[in-house]
Amino acid sequence: MTEAHIPELVLASQSASRRAMLEAAGVPFAAVAARVDEDAAKASLGHLSPRDLADALAELKALKIARQVTGALVLGSDSLIALADGSRLDKPESREEAVEHLRRLSGGSHDLWSAAVIAENGQPVWRHVERAKLHVRPLWEGFIEAYLDAEWPAIAGCVGCFRIEGRGVQLFSRLDGSHFTVLGMPLLPVLSYLRERGVMPV
Repeated sequence: MTEAHIPELVLASQSASRRAMLEAAGVPFAAVAARVDEDAAKASLGHLSPRDLADALAELKALKIARQVTGALVLGSDSLIALADGSRLDKPESREEAVEHLRRLSGGSHDLWSAAVIAENGQPVWRHVERAKLHVRPLWEGFIEAYLDAEWPAIAGCVGCFRIEGRGVQLFSRLDGSHFTVLGMPLLPVLSYLRERGVMPV
């Protein structure tokens, strides 16, 4: 009897935080940038709820790489913030836009949706979406400027203008939900599925 094939895991992203999560958890993986046009995708999928949009974008990334490789599990992930007023935040394109984003976050409670989709041989085989609640303390103008002096442009690729593992934690009075979800991926359910597939030890 031959041993069952254990598939390779490919992360369809070059996100530093998602790579760090998998590395810290001891997950063997390769990372390949999906290079999805997120602006175009969001424009065409704008009718979806924030939860479903995060899920659709994660699937889009996973499928793009899964169609290029065979026999591997391809993990796509995406996060977005739905503000209390119902609008969404994307990644800031300039420091000036980051200031505006932080002003909109200030003093409110907002939803962060993080989705993960795993595809295999060009088809999605597993998915999970989690929500975290971000309670942002009132942010005064002086703090915002000092914060961006320290963090810009490193946070240019971060939805919500923060790295929770760094100075971004200063933005919040409380966080409800998984720390990994806030970091950008629902890691514990991902690990559970990887154990099922033999990528991780039981």
